[in-house]
Amino acid sequence: MQAKKVWITAAAIFTTLTMSSARPQNGAISGRVSFDGTPAKAHTIDMSMEPICAKQYAKPVAAENVVTGPDNALENVVVYVSAGAPDEPPPAQPAILTQKGCRYSPHILAFQVNQDFEIVNEDQTAHNIHPIPTSNREWNKSQPPGAPPIEDKYARPEFIPVKCNIHPWMKGTLAVMKNSHYAITTGDGEFKLPNLLPGNYSITAWHESYGEQTQEVTITGSESKTVNFVFKAKPY
Repeated sequence: MQAKKVWITAAAIFTTLTMSSARPQNGAISGRVSFDGTPAKAHTIDMSMEPICAKQYAKPVAAENVVTGPDNALENVVVYVSAGAPDEPPPAQPAILTQKGCRYSPHILAFQVNQDFEIVNEDQTAHNIHPIPTSNREWNKSQPPGAPPIEDKYARPEFIPVKCNIHPWMKGTLAVMKNSHYAITTGDGEFKLPNLLPGNYSITAWHESYGEQTQEVTITGSESKTVNFVFKAKPY
């Protein structure tokens, strides 16, 4: 009787492993975003009106509307599945936008529809946060030093410019996504969108100054497809 039980247990483990190994793996899309041409020279930010922030920098910092890297890499590009993936419930943890040194960190904050997000003030000066959506509701809130985080969420996908009405150089973007399949390029311009089921996808790359591009990609199994985007730089 004992031997029979052992045999049954071993058979069950074998069946489980076989089913697991037979289960199809998901695919991925990766690539690089770059620019062609000569971008306009990034202008430096004059923070002299706010010495508390200005003194945090050894030298003046540059605006982040166009940030480039080696080999014409383009930073701060949101690459995402714009069609083909189902809408998803948002994660439980909030996305956080931090105000530090009179700048937004990160410059582009991406999160999902109906996901909580928080805006934190780490400066010893007040800020006035003003997102400017077109399909979501607009608001404008003051946040003194030491104030609790401003909490909110958005019901519709949208790229929302956000600014500070006190410090005009403070500009960023709230990227509200329909699903979790998105990435933001860093200094090397590279991105990866993993865990994609077989299907047809529209992949969109969005840049705040250069606009957006879309390519169609088909995933048939566990393969990894490569998609590259090249934006035309604007020298003005």
